[in-house]
Amino acid sequence: MHKLKRSESPTCLAKYRHGLNNWSDITTEDRSEIWESLDVMQQKRCAYCEIGIKTEAKENNAHIEHLRQRSRYPQATFEWENIFASCNRQDSCGKYKDSLPPYNHADVIKMDIEDPEDFFLFGYDGTISIRPNLSDQEKHRAKETLRIFNLDAKHGPLRHMRQAAVLGYYQTAEDLAEMVNEFAEEEWYPLFQEELEAIKELPFATAIKHVLMP
Repeated sequence: MHKLKRSESPTCLAKYRHGLNNWSDITTEDRSEIWESLDVMQQKRCAYCEIGIKTEAKENNAHIEHLRQRSRYPQATFEWENIFASCNRQDSCGKYKDSLPPYNHADVIKMDIEDPEDFFLFGYDGTISIRPNLSDQEKHRAKETLRIFNLDAKHGPLRHMRQAAVLGYYQTAEDLAEMVNEFAEEEWYPLFQEELEAIKELPFATAIKHVLMP
């Protein structure tokens, strides 16, 4: 999970109204426009787990996702602020969320408003931990977000995918750590910033970033 900058709303959404239209009414052309806006916002990564996704019609392995489910909150069906792109994994992310019993939507960290990095730390082994020194309410929301999207599957395939993504950056992280100990900040910090710029649109970029942090 990482902070997203909400892109401009697709103009096509203005055609549709709750009470008059259903999500199935959206045309193929309009759906493509929504995907284009989601790609700008998410760089073809799942909003929740950050795995790379394919959004082209012929090889799509993701779905347009409503953070507040249409079945429980139909009023937000066509609200751009409620729409994200999620991978199609059944054991995590959007589809997993939609299979759960009702929960308090206010407990979910909303990535286009809040920065998930204020709540979570990613480890070398692919796990996610909750940051210390959060308030009780913040800890509760962090735990609920992990539970609702099943992101902290410590022994599951998602953890292994995150671990594999950061594996190639272990040596870079060690080199940066040595530089921090041996050189002034103005010498090592630009190199650190270059690394962050290079990974910012990669799958599992947040996990990689946390491994690289000096």
